[in-house]
Amino acid sequence: MYFDTHAHFDSEKFEGDRLEVLASMPAAGVDLILDPGSDIITSRAALALAEQFDFVYAAAGVHPHEAEEVTDSYLADIEELCRHPEVKAIGEIGLDYHYDFSPREVQRKVFAAQMALARDLDMPVIIHDREAHEDFLNIMKQFPTVRGVVHCYAGSLEMSRDILKAGYNISFTGSITFKNNKKAPPIVAAMPADRYMIETDAPYMTPVPHRGKRNDSSYLKYIAEFIADIRGITPEQVAAETLENGKKFFGIE
Repeated sequence: MYFDTHAHFDSEKFEGDRLEVLASMPAAGVDLILDPGSDIITSRAALALAEQFDFVYAAAGVHPHEAEEVTDSYLADIEELCRHPEVKAIGEIGLDYHYDFSPREVQRKVFAAQMALARDLDMPVIIHDREAHEDFLNIMKQFPTVRGVVHCYAGSLEMSRDILKAGYNISFTGSITFKNNKKAPPIVAAMPADRYMIETDAPYMTPVPHRGKRNDSSYLKYIAEFIADIRGITPEQVAAETLENGKKFFGIE
């Protein structure tokens, strides 16, 4: 029923019960999960989970927080991972000017290099963009043939139109349910039915009414219910649309 298009089950926050939680997901109505890496180590860990569970897929990439730590072989390492059939995208990649854990110039260089790799491999990308909208859009436009999704979308309505115009999808997390998130409802309402996805970003971004707890894919239903209320449709329709959109985007049969 549900496709969690972005969940970090490789996170240390699942260290004690990772396999049990994942094994419980089909009974919770979760059909598919995609686990994106944030560096080479976590990308390999995500792939290991995808090899163990037939409903889990992986993405490989270097997050902007880790950009300063890349080795000379990181692009070759990502390319090797992308040759595996369970790896469906390059990600999570992008820019983060909120924390600036890596220098901005380094972030831009590593982001652009991974976009070029995605172009060359004909792979979709999973984008992290936090307080770096202008630079993200500028780099995105340099690679017009790359397909992408902006995950955990937190930008403006105007920027969402730019993203959609460029052919990218937009994905929503539990953050849209937070009471102080006034930007989300009009963006959710305006989304074309075939261009949005849902995700938990587990273990982060836990939706209301469980905010503050560790997140997992079973909480997707709260995101779907929130979206359904805004769009005037049923949660089941949200689940069906986002499942189909996610499968199409990641090339999953």
